[in-house]
Amino acid sequence: MTKNIFAIALLVFSISGKSQNLKLEEIMKGDSFVGVQPTNQHWSLDGKKVYFDWNPNNELGLSTYYWEKGMTKPVLAQPKEAAFSQLDFKRNLTSDIVYYIDNGGLYSYSINNKVSKKIFQQSNPISNLELGFEVGILFFQQKNNLFKYNAKEGTIVQISNFNSEDNDVKESNKDSFLKTQQKELFQFIRDAAAKKEWNKTKKNSVKSDFPKGYYYGKKDDFASLKVNPNGNFATFSLIEKVDVKKETMEVFITADGYNQSPETKEKVSVNNFVKTKFGIYSVARDSVYFVNFSTLSHIQDVPKYYDSYEKLKNKEKADKLITVQAPVYNASGSLAIAEIRSQDNKDRWLISLDLDKGTFQEIEHQHDEAWIGGPGIPSYAFDSGTLGFLSDNETIYFQSEVTGYSHLYTYNLKTKKKTQLTSGNWEVRNVALSKDKKTFYLTTNTTHPGNRNFYKLAVANGVLEPILTKDGAHEVSLSPDEKTLLVRYSYKNKPWDLYIAENKKNTMLQQITSSTTEEFKKYQWREPEVITFKAQDGTTVYARLYTPKAETSNKAAVLFVHGAGYLQNAHNYWSNYHREYMFHNMLTDLGYTVLDIDYRGSDGYGRDVRTGIYRFMGGKDLSDQIDGKKYLVDNYGIDANRVGIYGGSYGGFITLMGMLTTPGEFASGAALRSVTDWAHYNHGYTGNILNFPETDPDAYKKSSPIYFANNLKGNLLMLHGMVDDNVEYKDIVRMSQRFIELGKKNWSLSSFPVEAHGFKETYSWIDEYDRILNLFNTTLLKK
Repeated sequence: MTKNIFAIALLVFSISGKSQNLKLEEIMKGDSFVGVQPTNQHWSLDGKKVYFDWNPNNELGLSTYYWEKGMTKPVLAQPKEAAFSQLDFKRNLTSDIVYYIDNGGLYSYSINNKVSKKIFQQSNPISNLELGFEVGILFFQQKNNLFKYNAKEGTIVQISNFNSEDNDVKESNKDSFLKTQQKELFQFIRDAAAKKEWNKTKKNSVKSDFPKGYYYGKKDDFASLKVNPNGNFATFSLIEKVDVKKETMEVFITADGYNQSPETKEKVSVNNFVKTKFGIYSVARDSVYFVNFSTLSHIQDVPKYYDSYEKLKNKEKADKLITVQAPVYNASGSLAIAEIRSQDNKDRWLISLDLDKGTFQEIEHQHDEAWIGGPGIPSYAFDSGTLGFLSDNETIYFQSEVTGYSHLYTYNLKTKKKTQLTSGNWEVRNVALSKDKKTFYLTTNTTHPGNRNFYKLAVANGVLEPILTKDGAHEVSLSPDEKTLLVRYSYKNKPWDLYIAENKKNTMLQQITSSTTEEFKKYQWREPEVITFKAQDGTTVYARLYTPKAETSNKAAVLFVHGAGYLQNAHNYWSNYHREYMFHNMLTDLGYTVLDIDYRGSDGYGRDVRTGIYRFMGGKDLSDQIDGKKYLVDNYGIDANRVGIYGGSYGGFITLMGMLTTPGEFASGAALRSVTDWAHYNHGYTGNILNFPETDPDAYKKSSPIYFANNLKGNLLMLHGMVDDNVEYKDIVRMSQRFIELGKKNWSLSSFPVEAHGFKETYSWIDEYDRILNLFNTTLLKK
């Protein structure tokens, strides 16, 4: 045995010597080895400068830099200028004056004169600054109430009066026995109370223009307060407070030496559903009323999976619990639209609101038996998607997956005409509207699922005009005059940098930052080929392929499984998994073939791929891995007995499912920060895919690795951060206990005491990937 271990060590050492100097100690430094790429890029108010956060000198953190035309390289901004550039400015297009909130106070700023003026500040900070329809009219929120600022008059007026409790009622109920006793015993007390009531009645007989109080109580949370542009109405939501038990985790490495047990998250459960109410406050009538949404189409429909359970088949029908997003208004505030989501996230409604009457009309109903989602259509019931008005102030735009891909639509509120603006087997990834609201700027994956292209689309003709379409990803910000583009661009082996370009057809990029380090440039980083193969059900699957030179190939392969579930990694731009990308280059140098698959459930490929894991995680997402392995065996001469698999988070989960539900398919697997039992994961993500443990227990049982622990075959390495507040360390502890009770021996667990879900410390990354590399070298290479 000792002799065999020595031989393997010599083999690993000799192969490592061929790795073109790639070292784990370097590549696991991440951005400090690659170079810190610019982020948070944006234009100055006058459009003469671009600002961004950057760290080109590998300092402790990011700093704000700027660049303007004529400069050879960016310059570090002064602290005051940097802070100012980050503020959220509100501006009417016809005005030189912009408004902003800084440290809870309201300010104005003249772009021409470059002068700031403080308008309002109190001990209670303000928030949610909104421009009114008239120039010089602003609305803001302080605590849970709205205020109106009139620049012409220089006045600030409170226009709502919401409180969680009635202080007068509270005071009258306090010490009620003693108060009653005093009134019974003493004429003096009775006379004083009568005089107080008389003064109060006399005072109230004089009409006040201050809004009367509306008391929403302590059983609900007050949320989403928003005023319409003309200031006539405000809307809000009341969300029922529910006492749902949260998970806790144990923190062992602390500054004072005492363990800490912070709360993390709520587990997936129907108990997380909450009752909500959508309220309207009429400023003119000084009154509050609520909208009844019981007439929404399909609001009592039950999901099809209910048919799988006898106890649910004949369940009494009731209105689904819903959430209503804050309205979107046309410029004058005369029309309001809103998005509504069912809390089981299978339905999305778009409605127009009559704020005066407290009624609505349904515009669009979207339904997905799996779950609502896709680009421009968030997957969570309390988020809102793409929604706005065009220049005619009566036509709205939104996104829908009705064709199987997320595309852009318009709907005229007066003519009721719906128009599809984009179409094809590709997705609209991001939507921006020009200042005149007559032109869309779209980010799409038109040319390839793994690209992020940039187009211009005029509402009048609906023709896509290509602006940036070369392979890679383009994140684009338009200058204030819309003549110039600030572009953050990357390619497969080229990290993100900033570029400037003219806003014209098929424009050219001019680079303004250079972020990669000299150490990073020394290595010839591969451009992994994005290939496709057919899954066993005929679906086309995309993957990144790393192949070694023929003379160095060891006929072993490693499959990498990306995390996040709904995420894309087989694309043509720089990966968020940049450490893994560099590790795959190292593996390829060592003779491995690496395949990185965008399995079922991944982003970028339309609705059917997105929802391909509904009610069965570890189904088609795992069979895609097995089909990928077969592709390598059939086309690249890989030894079917020498294939390993690894990944983190969802990738760790798939690794476990591969090792436990298809025993023998993979010789070894490394499962990082992996979910082992979906009933213990969070509500929003899990409830979409598997429904809920109380209503769909079968989906949870067949999707959770812990139920298949007895099938372990091959060599399994599990790695987990002990302060992971996303996938708790308890997940892997429970799995370990199952292995122990079942007498399994070919597994190990490596714990990282100071790491959360995403590792931070370089020494942890090095230790983790050294163990993964050792696992593959000792289990996949011929001895």
